[in-house]
Amino acid sequence: MIAPIGDPRSMPQTALITGASVGIGYELAKQFARGGYNVLLVARDHDRLAAVCEEIKGMGVQADYVARDLSQPDGPISVYADTLERKIEVDVVVNNAGFGALGRFDEIDLQRQIDMVQVNIATLMELTHRFLPGMVQRGQGGVLNVASTAAYQAGPLMAVYYASKAFVLSFTEAIAEELKETGLKVSALCPGPTSSEFRSRAKLDDPNAPVTQSKLIPMMTAEAVAAAGYNGWRRGKRIVVPGLMNKLGVQGTRLGTRRFATKIAGKINKAK
Repeated sequence: MIAPIGDPRSMPQTALITGASVGIGYELAKQFARGGYNVLLVARDHDRLAAVCEEIKGMGVQADYVARDLSQPDGPISVYADTLERKIEVDVVVNNAGFGALGRFDEIDLQRQIDMVQVNIATLMELTHRFLPGMVQRGQGGVLNVASTAAYQAGPLMAVYYASKAFVLSFTEAIAEELKETGLKVSALCPGPTSSEFRSRAKLDDPNAPVTQSKLIPMMTAEAVAAAGYNGWRRGKRIVVPGLMNKLGVQGTRLGTRRFATKIAGKINKAK
């Protein structure tokens, strides 16, 4: 458990967390709840969200949810409108929702890749834009965007996913600099391979694959990733890369040429 830093229980704050029904999002919801934040959870699965809310209420904070498909263009405005209707003041936006797809760009279904851009980029950007003015006005809260170590190089066989995470990292760094005098905390969490449903949805857990990514880079638990992300955000770190091997991998991409880094990423993805 992370020790609270300026526990918001003295003045309850609310964290909105997308993709919160499983994996890193679920663990981030628990981290924020342990830190004293009320949580508003967003994902598609109504039943899972309801179960997570009941679990989090047992931590002594308020928990509610909005069941929405964030791959739909009207998803973000629907979530925002719901908070206005319920008079929920969002202090922290945690943009965790996202997914990938393994395969050659021209062979992956186009709509799946358009949906990926919507969730990984457009929804993240819109939710941040809609809730940020209130945070700036109040001078508290912030944004935690879940990017990836994939943001540091191009990714053959996961081209759109890697590109989307590069956007998230660049966008987060830029607004962190813009907002540095406001009192808000803005961070990008950049995990590497993580044990979660993301892998099965992206078809990364093929048992017939000759080499899995977890053999090349140790896989972290979603709980460990979330703890590192929450702790880094609370301490005002702009970029959080959890795990020693992930940190070394990120540094390694800077030592060679971009073309070399792209080739390595392609070999890793081909082995999945």
